[in-house]
Amino acid sequence: RPPRSTLFPYTTLFRSILTDIEGTTSSITFVHDVLFPYAYDQMEAFVQANRSTPEIVGLFEDVRAITKQPDLSIEGIIEQFKTWIKNDEKITPLKNIQGHIWAQGYANGDFQAHVYPDAIEMLKKWQPNYDLWVYSSGSVKAQALFFSHSCYGDILNLFQGLFDTTMGQKKES
Repeated sequence: RPPRSTLFPYTTLFRSILTDIEGTTSSITFVHDVLFPYAYDQMEAFVQANRSTPEIVGLFEDVRAITKQPDLSIEGIIEQFKTWIKNDEKITPLKNIQGHIWAQGYANGDFQAHVYPDAIEMLKKWQPNYDLWVYSSGSVKAQALFFSHSCYGDILNLFQGLFDTTMGQKKES
C-alpha cells in the first residue's frame, strides 16, 4: 500500500473507513422519496406472493414477537410493516423485507441507487489504501443491492464488507 499520509493527516492511526449511506454516500431524499414509498406500495403484493417462502415466514414470526401478538394475521403484519415504514422505524424484520422488495425494483430497472459524485470520487481514492466498510440501518441485502445498482454501476467491490442492525442499533455502543 502507498504511504497513508498522502490521503489523510495522522493516517498511521487507522486502516479502515466506516461510512453510512443516507446523507453520507447518497442522498437522503433517494431513500425517503424513492425506496421507502416503493416498499410501502409493493408491501401487500410482495407479502401475499411470498407468504409461504420460509425466509419471509420467519420475518412474519419476528413481527409477531416484536409486537407481542402471536396470532397477528397476514393483513395485520402488512399493516405493521407499513406503519413502521411511515414512522421510519429501524426494525430488523422491516429492513429485511424492504431489501427483498427493493431487489425486485432494482431487477426491474424501476430505479438506480443515488451516489454523490464526490462520494464515488473519494471511495475510489480511498479504496486502494484503506478497507472500506458500511454500517447502515438498511439490511446487508439492501446495502449490497444499493451499491451493486448505483448510478455509477456496480460499485459494491469498493467495500470490504457491510454491517446492519443485526449487530446492534446505531445508537448502541
